[in-house]
Amino acid sequence: MLKYSLKRLSSSIVTLLIIISVVFILLRQMPIEGYFDNFEKVDQAMINAKLEQLGLNDPIPVQLWNFLVDLVHGDLGESARYSVGAPISGLIAKKAPISIKLGVLSMGLSLLLGIPLGAAMARGKGKFWDKFGTVYIVFINAVPAAVYHIFIQLYGTSFLGIPMLFDEKNLITWILPVCSMALGNTAYYAMWLRRYMVDEMNKDYVRLARAKGVSGQDIMMKHVLRNAFVPMIQYIPTSLLYTVCGSIYIESLYSIPGMGGLLVDVIGRQDNPMVQAIVMIYSCIGIVGLLLGDLLMGVIDPRISFVKKEGAR
Repeated sequence: MLKYSLKRLSSSIVTLLIIISVVFILLRQMPIEGYFDNFEKVDQAMINAKLEQLGLNDPIPVQLWNFLVDLVHGDLGESARYSVGAPISGLIAKKAPISIKLGVLSMGLSLLLGIPLGAAMARGKGKFWDKFGTVYIVFINAVPAAVYHIFIQLYGTSFLGIPMLFDEKNLITWILPVCSMALGNTAYYAMWLRRYMVDEMNKDYVRLARAKGVSGQDIMMKHVLRNAFVPMIQYIPTSLLYTVCGSIYIESLYSIPGMGGLLVDVIGRQDNPMVQAIVMIYSCIGIVGLLLGDLLMGVIDPRISFVKKEGAR
């Protein structure tokens, strides 16, 4: 297990370094306006001084190395336009807690709804809950998310009297964003849990349990559901970490001052250092999620062996 964990960790670090390098190099190809506030009022002497200060006159490999060294020390650079001269790490630290709270709440709601729905669909195959869940999953996957998010905002505020804009101190305004963010993961968990449970129900050990007289409830809860849930464990950390970051569109829709809204804002302002930092944070989150999913899968499922068997290639 330790050897496998170190191997996965090293491959994740290499992947992260590649992503950081690609993002860094691509953003260095952008116009230099993204590093200046009121660029049209800046003369050439000030531009040259600023480029020298930022180290943008150095060769790309030297710039990348300096950036990685600063990154190891927790320095993400300074904002060029969003908040001129302010440390990026401090700006992100102010936005992240709101996204984390929203993400954790929506993730909990999606697990609370998605797992029972998937189990009900598998147990009542072809019946009401299966048909209801199928319609819901097809709708979520077929209709663009922007469409039903706007409908939720419009009709939720009209019929429920919930304020349209987010207010951190008003808990009522958390309802619509959290529910909106939970829709996709709810459909995801229901769909895959149903599939895995149906696969397990057709296996020989279930037929043997029925032949021995084990009740259908015990078979479902103690055998089928437990074994079907194991493959889903791999994807929970990834979806949790992505959800914690917050939905970019939903945060913009409800004017939530989180990470998602911040990314949209800095892209609009062409604040290259901020865009670079946030994109790398999202990439890091995705890689960490995949790593945790693989490790958790090995811990939960005793059938997975990390030792190469004799004669295996």
